[in-house]
Amino acid sequence: MYCCGAGTAADTEMTTSLISSQLELHRLSTGRETKVVTAMTLLKQMLFKYQGHIGAALVLGGYDFYGPHLFTIYPHGSTDKLPFVTMGSGSLAAMAVFEARYHSNLTRQEAIQLVNDAIEAGIFNDLGSGSNVDVTVIEKGKVEVLRNYNKPNERAKKEQSYRFERGSTEGGREEAMDVS
Repeated sequence: MYCCGAGTAADTEMTTSLISSQLELHRLSTGRETKVVTAMTLLKQMLFKYQGHIGAALVLGGYDFYGPHLFTIYPHGSTDKLPFVTMGSGSLAAMAVFEARYHSNLTRQEAIQLVNDAIEAGIFNDLGSGSNVDVTVIEKGKVEVLRNYNKPNERAKKEQSYRFERGSTEGGREEAMDVS
């Protein structure tokens, strides 16, 4: 089970850490693997309690004995379970890519490419959406994290200093005139 988030980084980090520790305690007390819906329920109850004042918009994905699950959890606690989801400031552009190209018979590589293209759309259509693509593939019994799968908008290094010698450019002549 994996969770990613949009919003305030400190809020998403602390929210997921807190729920992760609660899930571990639940697993230890029951002796069974935790269901994805249990994590979703704990997240939504916590966020609902704070009525949106915790800036964590989350995407939760996992595979349990009921099969694969994909949820969105909004900062005010509402949830959706859909075949594809987006969250954050680049989500409208990403959702447009999913809606245009998603179908239920995607191969593994086609699905990874679709996710890459959706995230790229979010990056290029929103200034706050980062610069690289990370993909996590969750399958029954295994997880593959593809960190920096693509870097479509990498920050370029400044090539040189922009200091010019005084007098090396035309214009900017100063004239003093007595106006009295």
